[in-house]
Amino acid sequence: MTIRNIGRILTLSSTILMGIMTSQSMALAGLSPMKTIGLTSSPIGHVQFCKNYPSECKTHQRPQSVVQIDENSWRDLVQINAHFNKSIEPVTDQDQYRTAEYWAYPGQRGDCEDYVLAKRKALINRGWPASALLITVVREPNGTGHAVLTVRTDKAEFILDNQDPRILPWKRTVYQYVKRQSARHAGRWDSIRDLRAVVVGSVNN
Repeated sequence: MTIRNIGRILTLSSTILMGIMTSQSMALAGLSPMKTIGLTSSPIGHVQFCKNYPSECKTHQRPQSVVQIDENSWRDLVQINAHFNKSIEPVTDQDQYRTAEYWAYPGQRGDCEDYVLAKRKALINRGWPASALLITVVREPNGTGHAVLTVRTDKAEFILDNQDPRILPWKRTVYQYVKRQSARHAGRWDSIRDLRAVVVGSVNN
């Protein structure tokens, strides 16, 4: 990704943010937060991840529900999203680890969950609260399981996605939302009630 392309992404993302921040009616257009409906099973990959990194799967002592978005925090999101989308080569767990599902911090290669873990850790290292950065399982339009990072802010719940350079409010993505990490406990997961479409079952991706 060239400096010019990164600049274009920053400009586009800033335009999106300004539109959200300056319009009081946007909540009616789909910026309401996801509705969670109680605990559900954890993805098998995250269960193993928690065994490998138990310190990262604990109760949040002081969970922060949302982060206030300003120019600096928005720049964090755009830069980190663009950096990892560029620097990590996509590869399946089967090809890399010879297993169907394995969550890990990536080196030069990784699958969708690995992108999410890398972005989440980078934001936490910049001072973002872990309780506002939630790994989220979705279904693509073709039914395939996928993982994205939900960022809970005072303007919207934004999605960081390795398949899309844009940072969009969750309702403006093409996905069907299934479940995500609990905001209170990083090792537990909540079901999501996505009223835009019927969600059948859950996925272990």
